[in-house]
Amino acid sequence: MNNLASSSRIKIISTIYEGLKELDISRIEFEGPEIALYVKKPSLAQDKIDLVKKIAKELKKRLVIKADPSVRKSKEETMEIIKNEVPQEAQISDIKFDDDLGEVMIKARKPGLVIGKGGSIQQRIFANTFWRAVIIREPPIKSRILDNIMEHLYSETEYRSDILHSFGERIHRELLFKDRYVRITALGGFLEVGRSTVLVETPESKVLLDVGLNPSVNFGERLYPKLDIEQVDLEEIDAVVITHAHMDHSGMIPFLFKYGYEGPVYTTSPTRDIMALMQLDGLDIAEKEGRPAPYSAKEVRKELLHTITLDYEEVTDIAPDIRLTFYNAGHILGSAMAHLHIGDGTHNIVYSGDFKYARTRLLDRANSDFPKVDTLIMETTYGVQEQTDREESEKELMDVINKTLNGGGRVLIPVLAVGRGQEIMLIINYMMKNKLIQQAPIYVTGLVDEVTAIHNAYPEMLSREVKEEILYKDENPFTSEFFKRIDGFKEDIANGEPSIIIATSGMLNGGPAVEFFKAMAPNPKNALIFVSYQAQGTLGRKVRDGAPEVNIVNRDGRIENIKVNMEKFIIDGFSGHSDRRQLLSFLRNINPRPRNVILNHGEADSIYKFGSLIRSDRSKLGYRPNVYTPSILDSLRVA
Repeated sequence: MNNLASSSRIKIISTIYEGLKELDISRIEFEGPEIALYVKKPSLAQDKIDLVKKIAKELKKRLVIKADPSVRKSKEETMEIIKNEVPQEAQISDIKFDDDLGEVMIKARKPGLVIGKGGSIQQRIFANTFWRAVIIREPPIKSRILDNIMEHLYSETEYRSDILHSFGERIHRELLFKDRYVRITALGGFLEVGRSTVLVETPESKVLLDVGLNPSVNFGERLYPKLDIEQVDLEEIDAVVITHAHMDHSGMIPFLFKYGYEGPVYTTSPTRDIMALMQLDGLDIAEKEGRPAPYSAKEVRKELLHTITLDYEEVTDIAPDIRLTFYNAGHILGSAMAHLHIGDGTHNIVYSGDFKYARTRLLDRANSDFPKVDTLIMETTYGVQEQTDREESEKELMDVINKTLNGGGRVLIPVLAVGRGQEIMLIINYMMKNKLIQQAPIYVTGLVDEVTAIHNAYPEMLSREVKEEILYKDENPFTSEFFKRIDGFKEDIANGEPSIIIATSGMLNGGPAVEFFKAMAPNPKNALIFVSYQAQGTLGRKVRDGAPEVNIVNRDGRIENIKVNMEKFIIDGFSGHSDRRQLLSFLRNINPRPRNVILNHGEADSIYKFGSLIRSDRSKLGYRPNVYTPSILDSLRVA
């Protein structure tokens, strides 16, 4: 056991040893936010489960029972037991072992059959092998990134075990200071959209909330968040918390590792997978375009080893005085609002990240109930806009598609790879299935295809309807017969028969959507449908604002002039962001009500006007919080 000098850790260890000595504890390890109890009598663990829960509640810690290596079955025996315990219908595709953490990863097409009713099979696997089963879904659409991530994690088990121990030492260290201030500093994404980054400081700890880059610029100071200030000493950062995988929130995490960060990254499992995919794709695009990249694939791989994934509503220590809980944000798969419980109730912060306070076909509505809220940091992307409602938006999409296809044209829908791509796939599949639009090929290309495979790995995090279709009705809308997956840009499709093309990227700032746009833009029979936010400075924003022609730099460095004759349509009801009405509804319904509201992630006009709206009309909310609209590098002491 490591040398644990602090009195708080000594108290934790003595309480556990005293309460669970019958299990014959060989050692206690602080493995990140969890406290692992390695025992020589794991067969007694199930009988003591209520006592384990009682001690965990008393200590306010996460306790995990693991078997001492000396009593575990061999890997060969364990694999045989797993195959005998798990029905063949589960379709196990892979089994991997982590000797250092005493875990066996079981990947299966139907993980519910590996878990068993009430966790019965999973419990029997532990009882008969003394390996702790970690169960993962094998998606019906093959995902290269998911396979690579699992391979990487299980090839570096010793390294991961070592860093989890170092995280645990830091999390469970002794409190040093009596002062209890809480300070928030804006490092990016304030009075702007892009490079979202927030620093939360207490006397004991420092935590970064999101570390993104700016998708609307390719170089210069505004591309990256302000990480070069004295307060951001990477050796002093206790944790990085990532709300979701869009690059404006996660695109700069590997940069931290390049320059010395050695701590944990907390996020949900889908966010871990998607952000790695997006970061690697960003490196690929930068290389093809001859642009310098702020980090390499090496740092992305290190980031994965340092990532700790959490479920929604799972309370976790991330610093000696901060507990983190994620709640559904309804924005994209795995998106989360981050709740920080600081000290013994000193202050509670909710950082919304990007959120959607309305149900969509893809996801359920964002959460608005929290244990405590003193300060809310809230996105305001559409603070002055009201989106078209869903029914009208779907009707408009249907009409545009039918009109274009009937006129012999092709429809190009640029989508963000994460979220909007899958939402549009669900809608168009529904329309085609119910014969609401003309039968035509639906081509899916770019990152959206790989991201859709990741969606299939986490159906339990999708909307109730889609989850039921996939899990209980065995009808997967993402694998519909109507979709034809293609690799990149195809000229014969861009100039061929009437069709629908769903392609990344959503802001026309890269990916096959740009190539299809270049080929299709001169033809007035074709239609371009924007369904995502178009950030200032992007090609999509210029086209959306009515530019009759645009200049695009080709990969060989030459500038190409493109005349925009195709019809353009903006359908904003599919956005993953809340509009003005939904933002106000969230502020009315949030429980409990915050004392402070800090607005971010919006262009200056949007934030200032929405802030004035909250301040001027208390009747819209029923209460009057302090409203702040900070600029980059502003700091606020909130406690």
